[in-house]
Amino acid sequence: MASTTAHLTTPDGVRLAHRDHTPPHAHDHTPPHVHDHTLPHVHDRTLLLLHGLAGHMGEWDDLLPPLLADGHRVVTYDGRGHGASTRRPADMTRAACVRDAVTVIRELGLALPGQAPLTLVGQSLGGHTAFLTAAAHPELLDSLILIEAGPGAPDPALPAHIAAWMDSWPTPFDSPSRAADFFGHASWSRNLEHRPDGWHPRADRATMLAAVGELAETSYHPEWAATTCPALVVRGAGGTMAAADAAGMPASRAPGTRTDLAVIEDAGHDVHTDQPHRLNAAMTGFFNSLAKSGN
Repeated sequence: MASTTAHLTTPDGVRLAHRDHTPPHAHDHTPPHVHDHTLPHVHDRTLLLLHGLAGHMGEWDDLLPPLLADGHRVVTYDGRGHGASTRRPADMTRAACVRDAVTVIRELGLALPGQAPLTLVGQSLGGHTAFLTAAAHPELLDSLILIEAGPGAPDPALPAHIAAWMDSWPTPFDSPSRAADFFGHASWSRNLEHRPDGWHPRADRATMLAAVGELAETSYHPEWAATTCPALVVRGAGGTMAAADAAGMPASRAPGTRTDLAVIEDAGHDVHTDQPHRLNAAMTGFFNSLAKSGN
């Protein structure tokens, strides 16, 4: 599963840290399972995983083993302003984040003709970026998986909510384990940097507020309605995405556009860290269904 972190540079000069994970059979072309030629081949997809606000690509580490075992190529990256990518870029707009996703796709050759179909998988703000990318560039991807993410409605209180959340962090932490205890998962402890006074998350408050500024005043329902690829919408049973919001997402797309829904029990907003194996099962079921239907 080990993959070296590399960097690419966007047209506006932002450095994006990324990792390209290849499945075990990538070099010998032998799938890690016994072929059953009576069923469609459901593996060998390319998955681009997009993390949420104040997160980092290491959040997906617990989900990687089953995805790679199924033969998928998995690419992760730190969004602009996050992790090992440029920390304080001038542009944190939604459009800039879409351009970053497109840059990663094109620079790493994730959507070349004849290659495995590309699925964008995004959690929270990363899911928002994923469906905006699908709306603007439908030719680049085959399907979408949105985790605790959707078009929502303008939320004027969101920046203040995010500010209060970040202000509640007892930084600096005296150790990574203290950060893991506070945030509730070890993945957060992998998103720290050490300074003379202790350990700090690799996320700048002003940059994070800039990242959600447009969500306070803009509706993205037109962009969601414009997406045409099959989509799976996943929410945690104990997450922040309202059941009614998820249930309404299929009807807001064009008639006949496939939108599946899944609820992951014993999971909160961070479904991918709370229940990675249950999330993988939902993803596998979605991919199986797409293969059987010819997608």
